[in-house]
Amino acid sequence: MSNLSFQSIDWSSVTKEEHTGETGMATWRTSQFPGLRIRMVEYSAGYLADHWCEKGHIVHCLEGEFITELKTGEHFKHTKGMTYVVSDNLSSHRTFSENGVKLLIVDGDFLGNK
Repeated sequence: MSNLSFQSIDWSSVTKEEHTGETGMATWRTSQFPGLRIRMVEYSAGYLADHWCEKGHIVHCLEGEFITELKTGEHFKHTKGMTYVVSDNLSSHRTFSENGVKLLIVDGDFLGNK
């Protein structure tokens, strides 16, 4: 990852991308830097991810709540103010949100599992 000079992100000016889940919709606003991706993500009510993710993330819940399901069958409920962290290729996971949620998600090379 490169050194970054001071950056300020105005999320309202970042273009939205829509991603369809198995059910529901995800809206991403993404700021990309060398080796670092920062996203403001909103999942609609009833959202269920359409895949098991192997990527590492730092996920912070800004509004609402969601369930992280691990491929092992474990479930973890996250509510406003909670954060989870996982490195690449360590825990297959996917997200479900019954009522919708707003998240700040950070991922990048620093979460690689070497």
